[in-house]
Amino acid sequence: MPKVTYVAIDGSRTTIDAVAGDSVMSTAVRNGVPGIVGECGGNMSCATCHVYVDEEFTVRVGPPGDLEDATLDLGVSDRRATSRLSCQISMSEELDGLIVATPEEQP
Repeated sequence: MPKVTYVAIDGSRTTIDAVAGDSVMSTAVRNGVPGIVGECGGNMSCATCHVYVDEEFTVRVGPPGDLEDATLDLGVSDRRATSRLSCQISMSEELDGLIVATPEEQP
């Protein structure tokens, strides 16, 4: 079972066993991780699941697709090179140990 670690703005960490195939967002919402809202349910229309992927994992996670990229451009105030919508990151054994940080505030 792959693990994902969520790092809050205060530096606190929450590590959760994720189900392979589930998104990083759904794993967070199901487990009450603060800082990830997932208001649109993973439809890439709200950006309330914005995270910063740890640089160690950016190549494995891959870049955002066109729609995700546009949503990040329009909906995120502090976009970085490692910004992703967590609803678009599907957990897998390859991503075991994934670390994502939540922004100071979501849209």
